[in-house]
This record gives sequence, C-alpha cells and structure tokens, in this order.
Amino acid sequence: MIEWTTDGDSLHVFDTDNAELTVVGSDLTVDDSDIDIPRPVDETIAATADELRFPHAVVYASSLDLEDHRELDPGGEPLSLSPGEYIVDIDTKIKSYLRFSGAATIAKTDDYEEVVVSFPRRTRVALGLRCRHEFPAGTITVPDSPSAVADAITHLAASHKTASPDRSYPTLRGHPALLEHGDSLEIADCIRAETSDHGIELLVPPDYDSLFVTAPLAYYLQATVRTIDERGRSTGSARPRLRLVDRGIDVSLTSMPDLERDVERLLRKTFFLDCLVRNAGPYGTTLAECRVLEALGIDADRLYDASPQTRLATYLDVPYAAVKHWFPEWHLSTYVTPEYDSIETLPFLLNRLSMLYVPRISELEGKELVERSLEEFYRGTGSEHDRIDRQSDPATVRASTGQVASVDIVKPDLRSGRTHGWLADGVPIDVFKSVPEAYGNRLDFLQRESDGTSICVVLNDPEMAGEHDRVADIYRQRSEELTIDLAVEESLETAALARIFEDDYDFVHYIGHCETGGLCCPDGTLATSSLERCNVQTFFLNACGSFYEGLRLIENGSVAGAVTLTTVLNAHAIKVGSTFAKLLVHGFSIERAMALARRRIMMGKDYAVVGDGTHSLTQGEHKPPTTATLEEVDDDGCKTRYRLCLDCYSTRATGSYYFPHTETNEYAYLCGNDSTFTLTKPKVVTMLKEIEAAVIYDGDIYWSDTLWPRFDG
Repeated sequence: MIEWTTDGDSLHVFDTDNAELTVVGSDLTVDDSDIDIPRPVDETIAATADELRFPHAVVYASSLDLEDHRELDPGGEPLSLSPGEYIVDIDTKIKSYLRFSGAATIAKTDDYEEVVVSFPRRTRVALGLRCRHEFPAGTITVPDSPSAVADAITHLAASHKTASPDRSYPTLRGHPALLEHGDSLEIADCIRAETSDHGIELLVPPDYDSLFVTAPLAYYLQATVRTIDERGRSTGSARPRLRLVDRGIDVSLTSMPDLERDVERLLRKTFFLDCLVRNAGPYGTTLAECRVLEALGIDADRLYDASPQTRLATYLDVPYAAVKHWFPEWHLSTYVTPEYDSIETLPFLLNRLSMLYVPRISELEGKELVERSLEEFYRGTGSEHDRIDRQSDPATVRASTGQVASVDIVKPDLRSGRTHGWLADGVPIDVFKSVPEAYGNRLDFLQRESDGTSICVVLNDPEMAGEHDRVADIYRQRSEELTIDLAVEESLETAALARIFEDDYDFVHYIGHCETGGLCCPDGTLATSSLERCNVQTFFLNACGSFYEGLRLIENGSVAGAVTLTTVLNAHAIKVGSTFAKLLVHGFSIERAMALARRRIMMGKDYAVVGDGTHSLTQGEHKPPTTATLEEVDDDGCKTRYRLCLDCYSTRATGSYYFPHTETNEYAYLCGNDSTFTLTKPKVVTMLKEIEAAVIYDGDIYWSDTLWPRFDG
C-alpha cells in the first residue's frame, strides 16, 4: 500500500514496508493521473514540473516508440532523450516509474546524491509507485501434517505480482506469508484470494524431505502442491510428478535423494528461460544471453503472452544439456533439516529463491582444512608477505592467556550454488551457519525507522590498534557518501560492552580477545548468552574463537555476523577486518564480504559467518555489488592490454541484470554471469573510475577508486 502527501514543491511517499521517498519538483503540482503506466504499480499519480529530483538511484529509460533501452551512466554522463514516448525506471527505496511524452535530460548531481529528470518546459508526467513488499503479507498457521504443509506451500506463491516471465525479476516476487505452528490449517482470506490456480500441479510423497526439496520449484512455478495419498492407501513408494492439467502433460520425477537433482534442473532451466523470454515484454533489454532463444527456435513474443502452462510445456521440451552452460551459477543453496519444526524458515528461504537440500556431512580428513584455505588464497606477488606459518611467531597470534573455545568442524556435502547456508546441526566449513531466529530478527530490523547507519568500533586491546585505526577510517570515509553515525570506544568493561550490544547499533566491530568465558574486557569476560536481548543488527567479532559468542548474539536478536573458528594471527585479523569493513559499507552481503576478505590470507577458513549471511548492512545503490578481476594479457608485443572480468550478483536480487559501460559493449548480462573485456591502460582507468567494485589484481583485493591511479600514466 502506498500513501503520499505534498509539502510545497516536495512529494513525500510512504509504503507499508516503512520505506520513504521524497521527490522534489520545480514548481511542482500533483493531481490524479489519467495516464496508464504499463508496469505493475500500486499507485499512480500525476506530477507537473519542469524537473523532478529523486534520491541517488539506478535509472533506465525505455522508448515506447522504438526498441531503445538505456541506463544512466554511473560515471555521471547525462542521458539525453529526444522527443518521444518514454518510461523511465527509477530504482530507489520505493520502485518508481515515470511516463511522459516529449524530450528530457536525466543526470546525476555533482555530488551524485540525486538524479534529476529535467524537461524543456513544464510537463505533466505519470508517476507510478510500487511497494517492494519486503514484509510478509500475513501469516499461515500450519499443523504437523505433510498435506497441510503442502497446502501452505501452495499459498506462499500468493506473493507473486505476476504469472508472466516477468516474475523472474526480483521486484515482482514479494515476500511470502509467514508460516507458524498451530493445531489446524488457517489461511487468511486475503492470501487465498491472491493465490492463483494456473493448472500446474506438483504431486509429492507425504514426507517432509520431498516437500522441502520441491518447495522452491513449486513457489516459482506458482504450482498447486498436493501429497500423493489417494484413497488413504500407503504411498511410501509413490514417485513425485509435475502435471500440466489442461495440456495433459504428466512428468514423472525421481524419488529422494535424486529428487534434489530433478528439482534443481527444472527450476534453473525454467528460471533462465523466463529471464530470456521476458525481454519480449515491456521491461525488455538487450540481454547477451538472448541469442540462446534463436538457437533453440523459441518464439519469445508468443511465449511472453502465453499461459503459464503453455510456457512451461515449451520449456520442458528444451533439453537441459542444450542450455545448462549458459546458466548463471545459482546464487544460493540452503541445507535445512526437513522437519515440522523447520517450516517457519521456508518463507524466508523462498523469498531468496534458495535451492533447498537435505543436509549431509562427513568428517574433515587430515590437512583438508588447511588445503582448502590455500586453494582460495589470492596468489600473487603482492601476497608474499602473507606466507606466515602459524607457529613461526607466537607473539603475532591474536589470543589472550585464557583458553579459546574449540569448534568441531565438519565437511558438508555441497550441491550446486555459489553461496551456501546451513540450517542444521553441526559447524560446517564453506557455508554460513544460520539459525531460525536470524530470519525473524531481520524482519524486526527492517521495521525500524532509521535515518542512516549507526556503527560502533570497539577496541578492547591496545595492541590491536592497527585494525582499529584502519576500520574506523574506512567507516569515516564512507560516511561522506552515506549517512553513517560512527562511535569509537576503547577498553570497555563488561557492563559497558553489554550496553553496546543492547543498544540499537546497525553494526558493531569488536576488536580484541575471546575466551571460553566470553569476550575479554579489562574486568573479566562478557558471555553474550547473558544478554537479555541483543539489539545490534550485524557484527564482526574479530577475536580468536568467537564462533559461539557470535551464535548467541544471533539467537538473542542479531541478524548476521562474522566470527572466527580458532586462534588467528594479528596481522591476518587486521587484513580481514579492514577488507570486510570496506566491502560491508559498499553493499556486499555479510557472507560475500567475508568470502572475499578471508581470501587475502592463507588461513582464511579460520573465519566464518553466523546468521543470515545473505543480509546486507547497506543496500548500496539498489544495484547488486560488483567484483572485478583484472589481469595483464599478452598482446604479441603491442601495447599492454588488460583483461577485465566483471562479476555482478546478489543473493537478494536473483534475476537482475547489469550493463557494463565500455565503448564497445551493447549488451546487458544476467547477474551471476561474468562479462569479460580486453582494455588498454587508459580504458582500464576509465572503467575503474566508473565502477564501484572490489577488484582482484596481482594476488590481492582492492577497491576500484584506489586502484585506478596505478594505471594512470
């Protein structure tokens, strides 16, 4: 639901997710709109002005007369639109669309804080507004019954805003309704009313393993889920099936555990082809991957307007092997114990469109932990100083004289996916360890009203002042671009440190020691389990063996945080801590920030993430964060050239695309698929100036705005 008010030349917009948007116009007047916007919007109003100013945003302009789709250059070059009919997509806190006739110029202000849409004369435009629906639209009560859980999963798809291929856009899939335990199945009328029957059925055995594993497929397809229990007969051997009722198609699927593979293939293929076919619709762009459709002989124009059954039937005829090498790597896989007690996490996992798998583990063998760390370590001339043996200098180990908590690490059986979450027993390597409380905590924090980001850096050991100074400086620098309220504390006693965690900080960066009794303070140790409530949204406990203290913070109210599994070297802690801080304040999720930061050191597996690793402290520019890999290439004795590979993806925005701004590029790419360009040194400088990205170069990781001077000259 959207509400709005006016105040002079300002239009103030509010939605049910507590998001706010202020649009400032020159000589602005607002009235009811009679202009149609061919976009899914919750509210449309008319605004008349000669310019409109929006907060810092990603902006795309599409011509309704021509097949022309352009993005506002992130480097600051204005976008000039000749007279015509346009839709301007403004991706800010509340999704906004402008429709107008005429010419316009779209530009960023000198400080990059605003986007200005200006017209040659006062122009009447339609302003469409859509709530992002980050909050669940209700709650479904579910008893301990597979058939009831199947019915509940069917209704989770009520959050979809469309059944067309556009559902592959993340903004058109709202947050599913919450699930809670109860004695009977209770589904609100408003949720039932929004649940559409598209004639697609998913029939599964009445067991939680099958229901959990098939839930992502059912959710995305908006399928009706039923358990196979006809006439009350035993169904232990019944195999799951996908049925297209009106077309008479019945696809037999394998039983567990092979059902995991079938679901993965069906979902990835359907989602990918939707991402291509959607470009025949009003939100289309020139997507590099669309050449696949021509090779397959698929008519996107016909399929875009076809029924969900017809579209799915066409997809089923496409051989998996013919398209799999085009798929972006799947963004997220979660390993969750398939039982009734876990159903409350399903809406949150489906909201991220995570694959769901049954957790399986084995023991780590010998030096496997060390070997895995070395495999991920950035190797290059810039990393020679990092080749420190853990035993070579005990004085460099970040540990006090007390005992550090030990963690028994297990090896998970990981399936496909770039990021992996663990909602099961055990402490696995290579995944973030979550607990159900993390997801509910995230909703609590989203509901808080905030004017910025509050960060507290705590230094509880003067010998670690190096990290303290670095991270504090990073946060101060970023506060020039974002609204960051920074507090710096030193040598806090237990009571004072407890108050920090009980306060409403968005992020706490603790630098110090940790023992089995808790976080070390001048007067003893603080056990985070002793806190009645933790009100800190995210954290980094950069102290030896802080895993369990971090886990308790999640259980007591936090969303996600970074921790260590064992003793760590002080020099390594400084490297990881400073890099993590840089990535975090630039919109990277907790898990991705840590995954990149820990690769700077040889023993990176000593660091881990607890809670919902997909959570981000800041939302950046409403654009998935970017990582780049830069390397020099041999060009047969000609001038030096460089290969730049861009990797743009987010576990929050699956189905998005990005547009690399190079002189020769004409295509957008699906997030999760790399794009590679060969550039001269001057073009490298231009590119690094324009992108906000973490850049892997010469065996280390840099931020783009600090790396480009190396190539300038």
